[in-house]
Amino acid sequence: MFNDGTPIAVVGPGAVGGLIAALLHRHGANVVAVARAGTARAISSEGLTIHSALLGDWTAHVPVQESVPAGARVILAVKAFALPQTVPALAAAEPVEIISLLNGVEHMDHLRRAFPGTTLLGGAITVEAARKSTTVVEHRSPFIKIAVPEAGATSAVVQALDQAGVEVATGGSGPAVLWTKLRFLAPLALLTAYWDAPLGSALGRDEQLRARLIEEISSVATAEGLPTGPAELSKILATLPPAMRSSLQSDLSAGRESEIEAIGGAIIRRAQEHGLPVPTTIKVVTDLRHRQTGQPQTR
Repeated sequence: MFNDGTPIAVVGPGAVGGLIAALLHRHGANVVAVARAGTARAISSEGLTIHSALLGDWTAHVPVQESVPAGARVILAVKAFALPQTVPALAAAEPVEIISLLNGVEHMDHLRRAFPGTTLLGGAITVEAARKSTTVVEHRSPFIKIAVPEAGATSAVVQALDQAGVEVATGGSGPAVLWTKLRFLAPLALLTAYWDAPLGSALGRDEQLRARLIEEISSVATAEGLPTGPAELSKILATLPPAMRSSLQSDLSAGRESEIEAIGGAIIRRAQEHGLPVPTTIKVVTDLRHRQTGQPQTR
């Protein structure tokens, strides 16, 4: 395991961050989880327990604290809506490297402004994981994949993740990496949340709505520099497990704050910048926004 003495701080040890922290710990990395007080106490007492058909079941007694160690390498795994509250404390630690695993694309501008002298990589993780309790994570997908731009090929964090068993891919530009994920995450998240159903069922509910949504998202991804056709995007979605659910769906169903703006809102805003009509995306996102505030709309 790569270890130069600099700790890797996983900021946000929820479902995704907890899984990553536990994997790194199991494979000998110098890793620390960074969490709020209550979560930190629970992890310190109980460790992080992972249940995974792919990776096995184990409990990792990951060191945990409430602040980022000075000069750490950081894996940023908070939800997009938590970024404004996370950045000030993170900046105070003056990290030497940050790999962001946030969904969407708009967060990178915020991070670049906040960390002008820090090595910053916008990564994209593909995994289905759910936190069953503060200290228990269920890894549901038959994969855990992380993509980072070509500039991340020599990153110490990327090397540690690769050695910990994560399927890591490096290549392309930062925007291409993020849009490669967002172009399939957006229809996955929006459709599963809209129908409150797993992906296979959600894709078959309303074929016209699905087709229009995929066409609109494909057009926005293309305008952003990642040429994407509706047939290509449909094929990508068809390769995902039919039982897969999105965190957006889970959060909305549970009445928690969600990433509707980071995912669906970002598609709409980028479409508007390019002068692209996206009426179906607006319809779906508007419905989900109202559900977020407790005012469901009639479909």
